[in-house]
Amino acid sequence: MEAPNPDFAQVVTGVVLSMPAAKHLGFSFGRIVPGEAEIIQPYREELTQHDGYFQAGVLGSLADFAAGSAAGTVLPPGWVNMTVDYTVKLLAPAKGERIIARGRIIRAGRTTTVAAADVHDAEENLCATALVTMRNLKVPGS
Repeated sequence: MEAPNPDFAQVVTGVVLSMPAAKHLGFSFGRIVPGEAEIIQPYREELTQHDGYFQAGVLGSLADFAAGSAAGTVLPPGWVNMTVDYTVKLLAPAKGERIIARGRIIRAGRTTTVAAADVHDAEENLCATALVTMRNLKVPGS
């Protein structure tokens, strides 16, 4: 897969990490290549439910961010994307010093992109999977 914007990694990480929700979660990016993005969420007690397991909404949010970031890697300069729909299936509890969400593009279109993401715990156990639909938008004035 090719990225029409040579600065895709800087653009995607800059846009995502400037979002208040991303700042609140406190995650960072791992691997980011055209069509794929990895987000790493370190353990924080305030993101857990009982017994130290990551709360389900956190897994869903990370899957959404990872899939949307993967979709963003192939946008032309001056475009962004926004989630219009996503479905998350929780497969196992997530516990440990971090969780990792790996997003990938399923089908990229001009106005809509479908992506998926898998969330793994620190031992690489698959904890959740998601399918995400993104709406691609040209930024006014760009």
